[in-house]
Formats: sequence, structure tokens, C-alpha cells
Amino acid sequence: MGFRKRHNYKNLKIWLLALEIANDISDLLIEFPKHERYDLTSQLSRCSVSIPSNIAEGSAKTDKSFSNYLDISLGSSFELGTQLLIAKHRKYINEQNLKMLEEKIEEFQRMTMDSKMD
Repeated sequence: MGFRKRHNYKNLKIWLLALEIANDISDLLIEFPKHERYDLTSQLSRCSVSIPSNIAEGSAKTDKSFSNYLDISLGSSFELGTQLLIAKHRKYINEQNLKMLEEKIEEFQRMTMDSKMD
């Protein structure tokens, strides 16, 4: 059996940014209306938590498998961006919060796509 490189996810800048995004979303959801608890709030929460979680899970895998987990995280980041636009349309978040989160998500997406090109 060959050497299998592992990643310490807690040292990965991409994981740290993903965790920051998940925590920002959590803080934002406190203000959402109660009737959204099982719909958009739940979707945003699960999606944002999925991003760093998949990076952490993939870090225990081979480089090829890790790349697949990065793909899943990347997909979740696009899903999260869409959900934030829905939240903005429903007036649950303001333009400033949307812009701040979109910038972080775009940075995450660039980092993810750049790491896949290495």
C-alpha cells in the first residue's frame, strides 16, 4: 500500500474561510422569521455547515478523493449564494450583508478552483 498524503484541515486557509462563512450565516439566521425555521433557514444552515464539513471529511482521504470533497464544497457554496439571493428578495437580509457574504463566498470559490488546478 502506497503513501497517502493527508491534509490537516484546521491548517487549511480554505477551511478557515468556509468556517467563517458558516458562522456568519449562523449569526444572520437569528434574525430570520420563525415561519422560515424549517424552510429557508434550515437550508441556509445545512448548506453553510456542509462547506467546511466536506473539507474536513475529505482531508482524511487521498488527494484524489479530497478533490471530490472540494467539488462538493464548491457546489454547496453556489447553492448558498442562491439561497442568500432568495433571502435578500424576501427582505430577510440587507444589501450590505449580502455583499459581504457574496465576497467571502466568491473568495472561497476562487480558492477552491485554484487549488484544483495545482
